[in-house]
Amino acid sequence: MSQDYRLQQGGQIDRQQILNFSFNGLALQGYAGDSLASALLANGIHHVARSFKFHRPRGIYSAGEEEPNALLETGEGARRVPNNRATMVPLQEGLTAKSQIGWPSLEFDLGRSLDFSHRLWPAGFYNKTFKWPSWHFWEGMIRRMAGLGRAPDEADPDHYEQTNCHCDLLICGAGPAGLIAALVAGRSGLQVIIADQDEQFGGSLNWDSCLLDGSPAGAWLATCLNELQALPNVLLLPRTTVSASYDHQVATLLQRGHNPAWRECLWTVRSRATLLATGAIEQSQVFPDNDRPGIMLAGAVRHYANRYAVAAGRRVVISTNNDSAYQTAFDLRHHGIEVAAVIDQRPAVPAAMLQQQHDLGIVVYPAAQIIATCGSKRLRGLCMQQAGKRQRLQCDVLAVSGGWAPRLHLLCHARGSLQFNTQGQAFVPGKLPRGFAVAGGAAGDTTLAEVFTRTETSTIRLCELLGASARHVHQPRVSPDNLQSPEVASIPLQASRKRQWLDLAHDVTLGDAKLAVREAYTEVEHFKRFTTTGMSVDQGKTGNINAFLALSSITGRAIEDIGTTTFRPPYTPVTLGALAAGHTGEDYQPKRILAAENTHRSLAACFEDYGGWQRPDCYPRKGESAEQAIHREVLRVRSCLGVYVNSPIGKIEVRGPDASEFLHRMYMNKVHGLAAGHCRYGLMLNEGGVLIDDGIIIRLAEDHFLLNTTSGGASRILGWLEEWSQTEWPRLQVLIDDVSAQWANFTLAGPRSRELLQQLDSSIDFSAGALPHMQVTQGEIAGLQARVNRISFSGELSFELNIAASCANEFLQLLLQKGEALGITAYGIEALMTLRLEKGYMHVGSDTDGETIPDDVGWGQAARQKSEDYLGKRSLARAASAEPHRRQLVGLLTLQPEMAMRAGGHFLPASVKRAPAETQGWITSAAYSPVLQRYVALGMLRGGRARLGQTVQVYDAGRIYPVKIVPSCFVDPINQRMRS
Repeated sequence: MSQDYRLQQGGQIDRQQILNFSFNGLALQGYAGDSLASALLANGIHHVARSFKFHRPRGIYSAGEEEPNALLETGEGARRVPNNRATMVPLQEGLTAKSQIGWPSLEFDLGRSLDFSHRLWPAGFYNKTFKWPSWHFWEGMIRRMAGLGRAPDEADPDHYEQTNCHCDLLICGAGPAGLIAALVAGRSGLQVIIADQDEQFGGSLNWDSCLLDGSPAGAWLATCLNELQALPNVLLLPRTTVSASYDHQVATLLQRGHNPAWRECLWTVRSRATLLATGAIEQSQVFPDNDRPGIMLAGAVRHYANRYAVAAGRRVVISTNNDSAYQTAFDLRHHGIEVAAVIDQRPAVPAAMLQQQHDLGIVVYPAAQIIATCGSKRLRGLCMQQAGKRQRLQCDVLAVSGGWAPRLHLLCHARGSLQFNTQGQAFVPGKLPRGFAVAGGAAGDTTLAEVFTRTETSTIRLCELLGASARHVHQPRVSPDNLQSPEVASIPLQASRKRQWLDLAHDVTLGDAKLAVREAYTEVEHFKRFTTTGMSVDQGKTGNINAFLALSSITGRAIEDIGTTTFRPPYTPVTLGALAAGHTGEDYQPKRILAAENTHRSLAACFEDYGGWQRPDCYPRKGESAEQAIHREVLRVRSCLGVYVNSPIGKIEVRGPDASEFLHRMYMNKVHGLAAGHCRYGLMLNEGGVLIDDGIIIRLAEDHFLLNTTSGGASRILGWLEEWSQTEWPRLQVLIDDVSAQWANFTLAGPRSRELLQQLDSSIDFSAGALPHMQVTQGEIAGLQARVNRISFSGELSFELNIAASCANEFLQLLLQKGEALGITAYGIEALMTLRLEKGYMHVGSDTDGETIPDDVGWGQAARQKSEDYLGKRSLARAASAEPHRRQLVGLLTLQPEMAMRAGGHFLPASVKRAPAETQGWITSAAYSPVLQRYVALGMLRGGRARLGQTVQVYDAGRIYPVKIVPSCFVDPINQRMRS
């Protein structure tokens, strides 16, 4: 197919480099420098998609990222990418593109039947209709009917990158404003990053026909870019969209690569200041049937003609309510494209504009409006009305301009405010966040000369605030100096039986807006959600203003009072590949390995993931199953000696003069009375009185504490402590530091553990008198600085040894070597869990849930005895916390010793012989005890402590069996072993 709509001259394309591509199976050609949209238009293709809701024919509408219609699927197989805006896809050799909706084809789509029955599908109908039998029943059909792409179903073969950097000034947008700002800031010596989503810098200068200093704008642009590229403190990022702006001057940028080594790179930029030079987006107009293929934004028609040498149509009619669209008429005539008429909706057209159009032989219809369009898959003509008279005009393109809306999404991301400008009929910057500045079209400037002057002034001021001395730069003289009026006329809405489209991306009509008001959705955020305007892939870039103006007109309120909706990141879609980058597969979450990893592997450890750490489950010997290994390890600890590596346990240091007071508030247990060198078991609650963590509180000095937390909760508890320290009690002088990775932790447990320690070369006295249970000491062991805690999670005589993590391998090997004659064995997590279960120790997260309070696990008396306030205390006074039939932790034994128990079984009343029935609780932990030679378990049972000695039924996967309720401690209830 030949490029019939390609202009013979002009454009920034390489006519020597022909590129072959296809659209819906049709072989086409374009040139290097084309976008997919411009190449389609050059081949006379406007109709490229079907609308989201009603499957109406839709064509290319814009020339940038604001495109609401031309969302196409590009690539094939594993490289298939849905929802690509044709306007933003650079044309490449062999590019394959196709429409995403239309069955059996784009040209003949049976889904169009929804359009013919549109009265049955008003706004909000799905919220009212698809509730029965459930939303999920209808979800698949609705998703298949929607006009958006299908997610890829093959593994992505492309590579993605992520990077972080800092700069003094981040400039968002490389149009005229951004380039002037970069020159000023770059010459001042500031570190500058300037990013633009286009393939090439220049913004409107790439398609504006103006002259700068008497030469085409491209000459000044080339000189400017050459200087910026030569400045070592300026980084230029083309093909890069600033997708989001967050607190503390953090922004994310998505860069599309030409390098085959990577497809996209996600930048995280931390800047001292941000300048938004993002320009403005031309807005659409509202009139009957304003969505046909061939209806385009006037600036886009001009863009395709000047930059890509493409005539969007043979005969063009322009409809406008502002001065800017007249330049489109001038440029089209310059390229030899017929401009049939200019329909100016304003009652008074500036005389200068009328004279210029007259000189070009273009008819201007002032105080006129479009009342109808005709055509199906391509516009054929329109009907306009002027002074009560109707007139038909033949055309294949209607270029519309409803004014310009500054691109302020990033400003809203950073919580900047907007205010409505009545003159320009658009929202402009209001209060700016700290470190932000706005320039150019984004600030409301309407002429190029104004952009250059005001941007230079604001950038100089910004540089001075950053401590740099900035000077004026040469501002090119703009000619012809089109002194456009910034005024945009507010046009009353038409009363028509035909639909008038406010949001093309989501098929929202004026009728939908009226229905929303009738149903009392008059607040702008409610209105948005009821009609879905601005909720689609373009976030209302071309439809929001008209929707808000419609809401203003229907309700009789000023648009300043209506306000605008909240813009949220990202500005344009960001691929999951870029967000994940290299963090996929095994690298999704880096494996955390123990400091003594090599020694564990030499012992043939079975590793499992526990709380993000690769930890030994057990240490099977040759010919031994995992279950046999666990039983052997438990028996060896009970009878002799075992070593357990618990390095991932949370180790958080709290220092400062108010450390004791801070922890006294954070823990349910008393901390003030804890003497230096002593330990105390502690429970931590949240505001609701719910148990969230437990561990050992160690007081090393008057102002120095070490907290041991559960391994999986270390980072969570660290954040919890920091939150309360910084936001609730900032006057308390405390310093919180996570030292979990600095110390390797070894637990020696068993009757012979002291005997092994006394054989080591040590400065520490390990005798029972010198180091009793729940005390801590420090000294040297085998030449290493060590901290020793007399605490036990197994119920046996136990010592926790903390040494530098870098020495973990050598120290573990030393313990195993010295302990060989004593019968030492390494034991893993499964053996530890069995040991603690035999002892009746609870495990937070296994035996507790989001409702567990201290009294449920036997700590109610301690909670009541602490008279001082602590976190969660007030909630424990609620009636629900004192309810006598709460679930409580108890021990469980089967009536037949050989019977097995599993965690998860539910308790039923003894009289119940079959399920289902109301549960009275459940088994939280269960394991076979090689010491007792039977299964033991813990469970949360309603009113459990009052039911000791009773029998209750357990329902587990269709099996019902009786168990006896017993005290939770099964081994050494008087704690003689661990205190020896």
